[in-house]
Amino acid sequence: MLPLSVVTRPTSSIFVLRMVAVFEKYFRTQNTLLSDEEIGLISAAALERTVQRKQVLLQTGEICRYKIFVVNGFLRTYRVGADGMEHIIQFSPELTWTTEGESYTNRTPAAYTIDALEDSQILVWTRDRFDALLDQIPALRTFSEQLISRNLHSSRNRIYKALSSTPTEKYEDFIQAHPGILLRIPLRMVASYLGVSLKTLTRIRQSQLQRSLK
Repeated sequence: MLPLSVVTRPTSSIFVLRMVAVFEKYFRTQNTLLSDEEIGLISAAALERTVQRKQVLLQTGEICRYKIFVVNGFLRTYRVGADGMEHIIQFSPELTWTTEGESYTNRTPAAYTIDALEDSQILVWTRDRFDALLDQIPALRTFSEQLISRNLHSSRNRIYKALSSTPTEKYEDFIQAHPGILLRIPLRMVASYLGVSLKTLTRIRQSQLQRSLK
């Protein structure tokens, strides 16, 4: 993982306060048992960074050393196949968490790359800092375990749909789950995420547009 001081622009103190305010407001909407003091401890342990579009936060083969919370912007996690094709595993818009879980947990080389699809503002925690918070704040450990469980369920559900759904069903499920996303990313990335060809996805969109005009 590249040092975040290298891949980021300086963040002004005023903007840092706004980022922290957004993060703390997020936690207060998550129905956790965290107190305001504990939320303050979590945000105080974070590093605030602004990353530019197309900047790489984690390169395949590096060890993932951070948990990342997207305050504003858009990240993606992907892997390049032997044929040179990109396979997008996850989109991470604002108010979502991301990391490369296996690399982060086991300190092994990452199988995936994380980069920014838009200029983004993020908060990051080193593993040592986050582990210390988990030991200090039981409610954060509970929240973290619940988040991992939800992500696991989502991943299994996505695998099932990839195996059982038609390309049209995949696209419709995606649009329902991610409203407005097509205004932010090219169609080829949606095709990569869904595991369908750009030609097939273009045909599906054109067919739906024609039906909507009737």
